[in-house]
Amino acid sequence: MSVRSAPFALPLLALAALALAGCSALPWRAGRVPDGARAKVAILETTDIHANVLGYDYYRLKDDPTVGFERTATLIRRARAEYPNHFLFDSGDTIQGSVLADYQALVKPVACDQELAVYRAMDAIGYDGGTPGNHEFNYGLGYLSQVTGTPMNVDGGRHTHCAGPHFPLVLANVYSARDGAPIFKPWTIVEKTIDAYTPDGSHIRVRLKVGIIGFTPPPIMQWDQHHLAGKVTVAGVVEAAHKYLPELQAQHPDLIVALLHGGLDTHPYTSDMENAGWYLAGVPGIDVLLLGHSHTQFPGPRYAGMKDVDARRGFVRNVPAVMGGFFGKDLGVVALVLNRKDGRWVVDLDNSHSEVRPICKDKHDCVPADPAIAPLVADVQGAAIAYVNTPIGESTLRMSSYFADEGNMSALAPVNAAQIDYVRRELPLTHPELADVPVLGAAAAFRTGFGGPADYTDVAAGPLTLRSAADLYFYPNTLAAVKIDGAGLKAWLEQSARRFNRIDPEQTGEQALINSRYTGYNFDQIQGGIHYVIDVSRPAGERITTLTFQGKPVAPTQPFVVVTNNYRASGGGHFPGLDGSNIVLAAPDGTREILAHWIERKQHLDAADLEATSWRFAPLKTRGPVVFTGAANKLDVAKAAGLHNIRQLKDNGDGTAVYAVDLSH
Repeated sequence: MSVRSAPFALPLLALAALALAGCSALPWRAGRVPDGARAKVAILETTDIHANVLGYDYYRLKDDPTVGFERTATLIRRARAEYPNHFLFDSGDTIQGSVLADYQALVKPVACDQELAVYRAMDAIGYDGGTPGNHEFNYGLGYLSQVTGTPMNVDGGRHTHCAGPHFPLVLANVYSARDGAPIFKPWTIVEKTIDAYTPDGSHIRVRLKVGIIGFTPPPIMQWDQHHLAGKVTVAGVVEAAHKYLPELQAQHPDLIVALLHGGLDTHPYTSDMENAGWYLAGVPGIDVLLLGHSHTQFPGPRYAGMKDVDARRGFVRNVPAVMGGFFGKDLGVVALVLNRKDGRWVVDLDNSHSEVRPICKDKHDCVPADPAIAPLVADVQGAAIAYVNTPIGESTLRMSSYFADEGNMSALAPVNAAQIDYVRRELPLTHPELADVPVLGAAAAFRTGFGGPADYTDVAAGPLTLRSAADLYFYPNTLAAVKIDGAGLKAWLEQSARRFNRIDPEQTGEQALINSRYTGYNFDQIQGGIHYVIDVSRPAGERITTLTFQGKPVAPTQPFVVVTNNYRASGGGHFPGLDGSNIVLAAPDGTREILAHWIERKQHLDAADLEATSWRFAPLKTRGPVVFTGAANKLDVAKAAGLHNIRQLKDNGDGTAVYAVDLSH
């Protein structure tokens, strides 16, 4: 492996001229590479593709040039032309997350001899390795085993080789409960011949050995408990690194690249830490760190000021690192300069850097799609589009999430209604003692603009299709119900209310309503006969000032069954009292399918079928404006939902706008 150090002066006589002249030589054996040699190597990264192979919006049935691997592929080809010495890796969450993915996993599962569409596309470009993310486990171990071409000695795993990607997948921290062995290879070596230059400028060809080791978030055991419990075990990221790095180092790689499906978190380390990249960077022996999971970019301003992190040049604890966005929006590039010293390669930190390259400079300036990709998936793409257009009913209502944070529950109410209906029918069959306990529904708006101005749920009045249900419920979660009491219900709502910043009524300048560090999918809004008030002038944890059920105050010991999804019920989002221990119903059915069947039974959906918004802000008169950013020119949606206290202040020109909300009304 390489040694990270500050650079030292090296003569680079005629290096560029020789490169242009096309000088070449036979590969040098590693032991004969002279000290003082120098090479440039790019480590390229994709992450969180989520099966967005094409730039296509399945909910609006139109092309979307701002997403899609077919455009990332263009960036990859350009980066390879810029950096002839290159390696390409993927940091996970690859096979799940789009209608295309659900179609191949749930509707018409791929056969053993068929390669998954996203892997077909990736193989057309050529990858050198990857690691599974947490969403790789969403469809179960049998499916994961099949589509990755990885026989697994686990309950439900396949023992035969099926068609998988043409590149190795490594994972060091998930083990079979049967024999304790990793379900994927924990590490592997990728070897390529690269161009390098001696101190006098002579061009040489040398073999470079790159070791890769992979990690997934340990909370998968909570998030996909119904798929994984009793079948696999998980180790902490740092513990797994200490366990397997010595094996990898014994192979004497020139570089070690850690592929972590996780982000950066400087809170005290625990073995179940979700985003342990900061701590992994501190493990000796890792030369490059590839990040993911957080659906953001590193380097980038979100990480400015983080301890021992250079958020401009892309270093974490002196380790070059990158996180290349999500949905195929970006390519991560780690541009390394390697110096030969004492018989091994040394990373020249001062002349190395990381960057994230977007497919779109703005929404009107996107790179063209690689023409090789779409034909590879045309058959399954057409089938997926036909599938989501299956009619299931009709509605007189527009259901959208444009103003879900401000009190429009039109996109959440049908989800809650379907969940509550399901549990009221199913729960008495297994828990007759709970037949008279009130059932509430908890739902969050999954699409609230995080991915851009088109990243909102918007189902028009009129015919409803399976596409409508998929738009209303974005993820393939299964339904789960938990038994809690009134105190637990209030704690749940208090956690959700962290979505908002604390507002100072005396401040004269603008104040942002939304806490951008608290994701929209953790803002659960609960219905089923309750009403509550959120006072954003109060500190987090003390904001639910009124909580009633059927018009009466909720008592701390009052029992409730709350319907949610398997992610939340098993501890996802770190909600108090939710750790999987109080689940009373774990349905085999997906929430999206439950919603679709509920709509099919209803056939005609109108306001009488949906509960009104269950919460409001406490009246608060502020001296300055309280603002939020949303999709531009949607005031008609707010007014139709009864939100007359919202006005648009400024069109940002990129599809978004700044709005003000008058909290005094």
